[in-house]
Amino acid sequence: MELEKAEAIIEAMLFSTGSIITIKDIMNVIELGAEDIDKIIQKMKLKYETKNSGIELIKIEDGYQLCTKKEYYDYIYPLFDNRSKPSISNAALETLSIIAYNPKITRSEIDAIRGVNSDGTIYKLLEYNLIKETGKLDAPGRPATYEVTNEFLKMFGMSSLDDLPELPKYKIDENEQIVIDDILPEELPIDQDENNNNNNEQ
Repeated sequence: MELEKAEAIIEAMLFSTGSIITIKDIMNVIELGAEDIDKIIQKMKLKYETKNSGIELIKIEDGYQLCTKKEYYDYIYPLFDNRSKPSISNAALETLSIIAYNPKITRSEIDAIRGVNSDGTIYKLLEYNLIKETGKLDAPGRPATYEVTNEFLKMFGMSSLDDLPELPKYKIDENEQIVIDDILPEELPIDQDENNNNNNEQ
C-alpha cells in the first residue's frame, strides 16, 4: 500500500473513532508493519504541529488520538454542553496526585497520607473518569486499588506517567514532619563556614 494512501486511512480512522488507537489496531486494518505506521504517525504529528490547525495528534501510553488543541477549548465547549464547566477541587487534585505517584494504592492508604476521609473525592474522580479501580488487594477486606486513567494523562498533557515531575527528596524528622532535603545544602562551603566562624568571633 502506498504510504500517502495509508496516511489518509489512518487519519480517517483517528478522526472517525475519536478515541485512542494503537499501532496494533492500525496493523489489523491496513497491511503495513509497525515501523512504517509509526513513521506515518510521526509525519502526521509534525504536520499538525507546524501548520495553522485546530487539531493535534497526541500520544497516550501506547496509542494515539486526534484532539482539538487546548487553546480552543473555550470555543468548543459551549457547542456540546451548556452546563457549567466541571471543576476539580484542591482536595481532588491532592488525591489525584497521590494516586498518580502511587499506582494501585488503596483508599485507606490515601486517607492515611491526606489525614482525612477521601470517599467523596474518590467517587468524584471516578465519575470524571480520571481514576479507575485496578483490582482487589490480597489483604483483609479485599480493598480496591486505584490508578489514574488515560483521561488523566490527556487532561494534564502527558503521554505517560513517566512525564510526571520528579518529587523532591525528603526525610522525616524526630517530630514525624517531612523535611525537604533540597531546600538547604547538606554542607556549607568551606569559605562560608570560615566566614561564619569569623563573624561569631567578632
